[in-house]
Amino acid sequence: MSEVKKTKYLNPYVGGVLLGLVLLAANFVSGRGLGASGAIKSAVVTTVSSVMPSHVENSAFYTEYKESHPGNPMKSWLVFEMIGVLIGGFLSGAFAKRLKFKVEHSPKITSKRRIIFAVLGGILFGFGSQLGRGCTSGSALSGMAVLSVGGFLTMAFIFGTAFALAYFFRKNWI
Repeated sequence: MSEVKKTKYLNPYVGGVLLGLVLLAANFVSGRGLGASGAIKSAVVTTVSSVMPSHVENSAFYTEYKESHPGNPMKSWLVFEMIGVLIGGFLSGAFAKRLKFKVEHSPKITSKRRIIFAVLGGILFGFGSQLGRGCTSGSALSGMAVLSVGGFLTMAFIFGTAFALAYFFRKNWI
């Protein structure tokens, strides 16, 4: 029988307080909250501009985005924030000796199914973040940090939808 290794993680209440302090510091320093979807949008616009510049010129979405972000969209502070998140997550995993390439899933499903559902979920969440004018970080957490009604509604709908759909997808992780 294999031995189960106990891994110590940060207390979620302490993590929540630290996240709140980071959100407040971001608002104080930059005048706006955190967000990830803006970095992805900058990367997509830059990639499409490089590969198909004629498409960018004929698309209202790309044209408006480029006009509202003069210069290179990759110089947005959100891009640097996301690079920091990726590097910080990598370093955290390395220092805690949790850095491994593996797919965690329920014994009831395959790794392939887990990856397919993760990719589909990511695509749907990305699409929803564009409809909702921001991701969980930008719209919900940062919105709630400044006591925005929209931030509280966004968070309620994110958790409400997850709760409503959990029954149908629970066998993928239980």
